[in-house]
Amino acid sequence: MNGVVELQIWQFLSIYLLLIVVLVIFLKMRLSQTKRLLISSLMMTIQLIAAGFVLTYIFENPHPVYTMIYLSAMLIFASYQVVGKNKILNRKFKLAIVLSLSTSGAVVLIMFVGVIVGVSMFNPQYTIPLGGMIIGNAMTGINLGLKNFSESISTQRNKLENLLNLGVDPKRILLPHVNQALETALMPTINSMMGMGIIFLPGMMTGQILSGTIPTTAILYQIAIMIAICSTVCLAVFGSLIFGYRTLYNDRKQFVSFLQDS
Repeated sequence: MNGVVELQIWQFLSIYLLLIVVLVIFLKMRLSQTKRLLISSLMMTIQLIAAGFVLTYIFENPHPVYTMIYLSAMLIFASYQVVGKNKILNRKFKLAIVLSLSTSGAVVLIMFVGVIVGVSMFNPQYTIPLGGMIIGNAMTGINLGLKNFSESISTQRNKLENLLNLGVDPKRILLPHVNQALETALMPTINSMMGMGIIFLPGMMTGQILSGTIPTTAILYQIAIMIAICSTVCLAVFGSLIFGYRTLYNDRKQFVSFLQDS
């Protein structure tokens, strides 16, 4: 199979014509997300170009320190993104989120790279892109789960406090909301898995095929990474919520720091 076709600058820039079409539609319809779309597109372009230069250097000068620094930066940025979008949560809840994201991401990545692929964890060619997919999806899953949990708790706060006053255990009050949030967080991943291969070809598989990898090998990698992503999202969201919701009440079974930073 032939290798990937390299894009010329003019070919690459032509894709922005499609973005201009989208922006025109947003402006014509006076949608509130026009500015956000423009800023996010600009940030994406700058960040990916910068990442391209950094990764090129790391791949040409492979060293365990560079790989670990890049992975650490991924985890720090992902944690910052999640915590930044959930400022109303108390500090202990936020700590549970950071630890769950970091631990689940690291464990699944180590297993995938070291056991399934069978290469060194310090190999940037595998560890960095696989780590990005695993940690990125876990970050998205946690954000979805926490959004659902926070909104559910906030809208039913009076009901929950009435149940508590009637003597219902806080665990029994909050656990259904944890379960609902976990299901919500996993739904996009599950839906993707159901339509994968028939409705669409996922990014990792498409990238490998474009680079010349035979489809059967690309399929095996894609199945493995989707299971790894699903597992990481589940572990990260479960850990964040199962340890986080316990910070919302004290030993006397009273709600404390109820979804507010202390």
